[in-house]
Amino acid sequence: MSQHLVSIIVPVHNAGKFIYDTIQSVLAQTFDDYELILVDDASTDSSLKIMKEFSDRDNIRIIESTTPLGAARARNTGLDAAEGRYVCFLDADDLWEPEKLEIQVGYMKEEDIAFSFTGYEFADENGVSVDRIVRVPKRMTYRKALKNTTIFTSTVMFDTTKVPVGLIRMPDVPSEDTATWWQILKSGYTAYGINRALTLYRRSSRTLSSNKLTAIKRIWNLYRNVEGLGPVYSAWCFCFYAMHAVGRRL
Repeated sequence: MSQHLVSIIVPVHNAGKFIYDTIQSVLAQTFDDYELILVDDASTDSSLKIMKEFSDRDNIRIIESTTPLGAARARNTGLDAAEGRYVCFLDADDLWEPEKLEIQVGYMKEEDIAFSFTGYEFADENGVSVDRIVRVPKRMTYRKALKNTTIFTSTVMFDTTKVPVGLIRMPDVPSEDTATWWQILKSGYTAYGINRALTLYRRSSRTLSSNKLTAIKRIWNLYRNVEGLGPVYSAWCFCFYAMHAVGRRL
């Protein structure tokens, strides 16, 4: 297998309802120098069968795990297998606009950027836009990110010649993706935003009615136990986080 410039890592756990469309959104990219790494996380539905329909393509790899990994370890498993200079993540139920990779790779090359992310748009569980676009800032530092969790997993891209792969590995904690962006930014990197909605973020009825108390506990745990912030500063950051979170979902 020849090495590709971009490695796309997709953790898949019982995503049979969505994974076909997600893969198709990658195959529809205007940029084609990529490898798609599908990590099956002990799925018990049709996910693996659907993924294997694409196994004859030389730029698609399927990694099977019969024991549950969880999102963090599944992504790390894909990261260990990745061969591309640029690494990005895509959740198994999200969709990319056809020009996503072309725009993002071009931007990172032209501006010599280590870490980038893009805007995104909310969609229903059928992948249909609900006309709610999330705008992103031009730059995101660690301090700003503590108060604004706008960086969305399916929009990020890293240049592994600039960001060590070890920093991209996700800790096995709740909200592991946010914890990862923080650990990278805390190391001195700046994330640069492309203010275009290049990803569709599916929200199912289950997602929409998810336990908000759980989300609050997760972010609070990141502040206090992962980042080691004091209670006053944690509360200060959380107020801004909550305002941004509510604003994104209105």
